[in-house]
Amino acid sequence: MSSGRNGSTDESARTRSAPTSDETEGSSSGRGLRLWFDSWAARPLHDFQTLVGVTLLLVVLGLMMVLSSSSVESLLSLGSPYARFVPQLLYAVVGLAIFVAVVRLPTTVLRRGAPWFLGFAFALLILVLIPGIGSEVYGAQSWIFIGSVSFQPSEVAKVALVIWTAHMVATAAERRVDVHRVLRPIGAVSFTVLAMVVLQRDLGTAVTIAIIVMAVLWFGRFHARIVAAMAAVGVLGIALFTATVGYRSDRIRAFLNPDADPQGINYQATQARYALANGGLFGQGLGQSNSKWSYLPQAYNDFIFAIIGEELGAVGALLVIGLFAAVLWVGLRVALRSTDPFLRMLSAVATMWIVLQAFINIAYVVGLLPVTGLQLPLISAGGTSMLTTLLMFGLIAHAAYREPEARVSLDSSTSPRLVTRIFGRPRVGAAPRPVRAPKIRRPARPDPTARGTHSAESRTARQARGRAEPRTTDTTGRPAGRRRTPKPTSR
Repeated sequence: MSSGRNGSTDESARTRSAPTSDETEGSSSGRGLRLWFDSWAARPLHDFQTLVGVTLLLVVLGLMMVLSSSSVESLLSLGSPYARFVPQLLYAVVGLAIFVAVVRLPTTVLRRGAPWFLGFAFALLILVLIPGIGSEVYGAQSWIFIGSVSFQPSEVAKVALVIWTAHMVATAAERRVDVHRVLRPIGAVSFTVLAMVVLQRDLGTAVTIAIIVMAVLWFGRFHARIVAAMAAVGVLGIALFTATVGYRSDRIRAFLNPDADPQGINYQATQARYALANGGLFGQGLGQSNSKWSYLPQAYNDFIFAIIGEELGAVGALLVIGLFAAVLWVGLRVALRSTDPFLRMLSAVATMWIVLQAFINIAYVVGLLPVTGLQLPLISAGGTSMLTTLLMFGLIAHAAYREPEARVSLDSSTSPRLVTRIFGRPRVGAAPRPVRAPKIRRPARPDPTARGTHSAESRTARQARGRAEPRTTDTTGRPAGRRRTPKPTSR
């Protein structure tokens, strides 16, 4: 009976362990999908092409949603439903041209121009604080108007800070010195930029600069205690900055009490949640939003994600989140694959800036964070934000275009012609001069008749070798040596 029980147990075990046909098909299909994805991601220009595609999708989606969300307010206030869309379209065209130009620039031009670009940004930050030059919009004196064109100098300062800090960390890595030697200049410059932005009362830009500094410290491999200390100081500074300004403290109170005063301090957040709830799974349809009819303030700018959720539903909202997740994956992949320390730092910091800004915007729209005023990159309306964000995408694409595999592929005869016509050949800088191979000097043969150390050593060595080796003699008693061959005699 025991043998019968053991036999039935073994049979049941074999039955349980044997995979079914469905499991076999599922595992094979999953393995095939993984192999296809690995081969697709292993292409030389995969990162660059993926980044260009995601950038174009975000730009097109942003233009479409700006037109949909701003048409009613533009018609009521400016007399045309396209009053906000047409400038945004022009900024997008100019931004894409900047994107291509940044990719084509040699890397050495970016590094050499980093200090000058930072100085130019400092000059703009000083000018915007001068009464009569800088203008106050929504409580922040951070705008400069030149005729009908307006821009924010703080956006230029963010880009300049990213390029300059990446250059400083890369310089320390190339010279093989301790990276903490550049901590003082990086800290002094970052603190100065942050202080000037605080004087403008611009909370959103201050948060973005804090993100940039933390990304530089993290990817620059500074000590963990330095990163923790800077994070604590940043959180404390933002809390004090928020508590000292009236309407920003109202945002904190509205976040802590989401159900209090729905017609006052919680009005914007409440309307955003209503818009997301009305969207459902598939949305009301493109252009069919109800909240944009003067119910939701800043529907085309800070809270455009709520309009996306209402018109395109949860599917459209997840599509936007997925696009920014793709930016995160590709940007960090470029940073890992880059061999140049400058391009590695540049792509990593730019990626974290874009993705964290998008996360903060989406988080305060859905009610996970207090309202900060940060825009959704490439989707919210705003000319300066569009230009600077496309510039940052161009910097990431600049690094992806110069990956080792991409450079080999583009230098070959089978490189895609359309890509090289638009973006040119990847150039790092001026080509170094060819170095001639050193001449190999053969050692001169020692002259036994010459006087000197080498001849004396050779004679001594020969004498010692002669004494050590026994001399052999032939039958005649002469030393054995090379025998002479007798000459033939003619008879």
